Amino acid sequence: MAATDFIVAIELGSTKITGIVGKKNPDGSIRILAYAKEHLSDCIKKGTIYNLDKTTQCINSVIKRLENIVQAPIKKVYIGIGGQSIHSIHNKVTKRLTGEMKISQALIDSMLESNQEMPLADSEILATELQGYKLGNNQFIKEPVGIQTDHIEGHYLNIVARNSLKSNIQQCLYQTGYEIAGYILSPLATANVILKDNEKRSGCALIDFGAETTTVSVYKNNILRHLAVIPLGSNNITKDICSLQIEEDDAEALKVRYANALTEPTEEDYDISKEYCIDGKCKIDANELERIVEARVKEIIENIWNQIKLSEYSDKLLAGIIITGGTIHLPNLSKAISNITQIEKIRIAQAGEFELQDAPDDLSDGTNNTLLGILNSGKENCCKLNPHGQQSNMWDDFDKQKANDEKQKEQKRMHDCEALIVEAQQLTDNKKYEDAQKKAEEALNMHIAEKENILNELISKIKKLKTEEKEKQIQQERIRNCDKLTAEAQRLLERKKYKEARNKAEEARSMHIPEKEKELNELIAEIEKQKTDNNPFKRLIKTLKESADDIMKD
Repeated sequence: MAATDFIVAIELGSTKITGIVGKKNPDGSIRILAYAKEHLSDCIKKGTIYNLDKTTQCINSVIKRLENIVQAPIKKVYIGIGGQSIHSIHNKVTKRLTGEMKISQALIDSMLESNQEMPLADSEILATELQGYKLGNNQFIKEPVGIQTDHIEGHYLNIVARNSLKSNIQQCLYQTGYEIAGYILSPLATANVILKDNEKRSGCALIDFGAETTTVSVYKNNILRHLAVIPLGSNNITKDICSLQIEEDDAEALKVRYANALTEPTEEDYDISKEYCIDGKCKIDANELERIVEARVKEIIENIWNQIKLSEYSDKLLAGIIITGGTIHLPNLSKAISNITQIEKIRIAQAGEFELQDAPDDLSDGTNNTLLGILNSGKENCCKLNPHGQQSNMWDDFDKQKANDEKQKEQKRMHDCEALIVEAQQLTDNKKYEDAQKKAEEALNMHIAEKENILNELISKIKKLKTEEKEKQIQQERIRNCDKLTAEAQRLLERKKYKEARNKAEEARSMHIPEKEKELNELIAEIEKQKTDNNPFKRLIKTLKESADDIMKD
């Protein structure tokens, strides 16, 4: 019998797209109804979609396979958002009150709204983690409503990403015909299923090792304090092995079978002639493999440690470091991390903190914890039901939709408009403002009411960026001209043409470029000094004056 009540989660990884269908039980456990994956090739890089068409095909394939397994049509899916562009930014919002006033919830809400208006270049805020409030007496608290003060300062951690991240996902899902039930921040979803409450409270760093990226999340007092995505992952190790003229599949096999994060050779087992091979097809010197793997692992860990130090909580992580992801199977990884960070407490999280029922082996090896986190975060039923609350026939629904020509036409207009918006945003990111404005205005001329505000804001943004870019170019040209005049004045000074040198320096100074004023004032002073020192008449007068002074003294 087909299921009619379930949650669907999709994770867009750099090497594969995975999908899962699950049903939450009253006791907090999750029953797994279906699992599917599709390997990628140059569709998604470091969490960012580069080939929309191929990614769409892969997503569609995964969802269709999930439908076949559960024998039910899927209406919508939860999508995880991750990738290189995601990072955290601290922000403060200050409110000065007229005398001692009691803090209201309305004031707190307005401060949060002010935080959401934080200016970001080509990025958007995906989520906000409250860090706390500092009151007039410098007391730092989390719930200030009802307290009297004349000054309040809100501290926020904004998680941001490039504008194109969500729009590309939206475009891919639109083409498949499935709806997006919600966007789930992958790092937060992973933390929610991996970390224990006492770890978040005591302070810890969660490291999620991916194929092309590594995510670092720092927690203290149950609050996310820092989030960063490092553009390095386990695939970098494979590529380093490939540099020895080894095929990628063989390099991956060598890494999985023989790689070690930290090798400590002894006199007994050190063998200069030792080699590793894969099915007789390729071989590699054992010491060379150790050197390559350890060098790359060290680089990744040093970048991780740098992010933990940037969080300013590196000395407050009482619960230590928790690691997850496919790379946790690399031997001695924990020891390699300890050697660099000097943190002894390291936990390998291969599975989440909730029970799974009927789960395949793929879900228990540590590589799908983010997917499980997205599933755990979902709340809405994702099954496609008819108006009577019963399972609908998706093919009948498809035929009905196809017969509705007007609806199809409107959907196509909406799709074309959204595609133009995405293209305009990408052109804006690449600073091709003229082309971006044309695309945005073309979309605006389609007169789709629900897109007009977005397009007007986008056009205003493009015009502003165009003006700023033009002003920047004009200023750069003025600085170049000023530098030319300064250089010419210096050459004329060297040739003792003081008048011409002074004219050029004055011309440069009249351009009123603040960063050049000190240099030009010094140059003009030097011109005047040399002009005086090298004037024969003035030298004679000076000599006579000095002689007269000597006579008067005698």
